[in-house]
Amino acid sequence: MRFTHLLEDIEFDEAHAFANPLYVDEHGRVLLFALRPGQAIREHSVPHSPFYVLILQGTGIFIGEDEQEHRLGPNSLLIFAPNELHSVHALDEDLVFVGFLHGAPDVRAGKVGGELGREE
Repeated sequence: MRFTHLLEDIEFDEAHAFANPLYVDEHGRVLLFALRPGQAIREHSVPHSPFYVLILQGTGIFIGEDEQEHRLGPNSLLIFAPNELHSVHALDEDLVFVGFLHGAPDVRAGKVGGELGREE
């Protein structure tokens, strides 16, 4: 078993949104996103996987395929379909969320990475 406390020692980049890979292997990825107020992740898609988002802290504007702005905060779960364009903009406080993806192209079978993949 591997574990982490998600809201401890969060890394932010003062210039850009930051994604910290918590765990990566050929089965999927778990990423911890940290955005300062006003930071954004431009519209993009994940072609090989649905993208599941669990918001832990803060509030942001999330836009998906419906092109509608959804103001969402802690305890919200978002599900984006494979290839669905999506973006996020942090509002007036730090925004922290976890993203989950199936499969990880370009990762060799048996290779493990990310913070939770490091040996203690």
